[in-house]
Amino acid sequence: MLEICTRSIASSIEELLSYATSSYRVAEEYDKYVREESRKLYAIKENKHFIGCIGIHFTETYCCEIKHIAVSPSKRGQGIGKRMIAFILERHSLQRIAAETDLEAVEFYKSCGFDITSLGEKYAGVERFWCEYNGGGNNDDYRNSGK
Repeated sequence: MLEICTRSIASSIEELLSYATSSYRVAEEYDKYVREESRKLYAIKENKHFIGCIGIHFTETYCCEIKHIAVSPSKRGQGIGKRMIAFILERHSLQRIAAETDLEAVEFYKSCGFDITSLGEKYAGVERFWCEYNGGGNNDDYRNSGK
């Protein structure tokens, strides 16, 4: 995994972020990763192309919120998302990770050991979910579980 912090955005990173946020917000969100110390963006590169990225915002010491997570459509279902979560857990010695998501991603977060709570219909006709992983300071459970 590489930390992404260059001023200009690589086209493959731009494409990945567009899967996780509105395409018109990609530049704004990327700029936050470059400017704000409380945010980090990491990516996995394969054959000179980025195939997955995860962006986090530190909310407290040892706690973060996943702001963006995306995997290239052709690489989905291969454990890349889970590897990215395991990476940030280990890299930052995290005790808690949270994420807000839609119905489409709930099963992914469940498979990673997150607890899921419905936030109800946050937008007209769109149910949102709060996902939370509490590692309790022992990230070995996550790494050793095959997630």
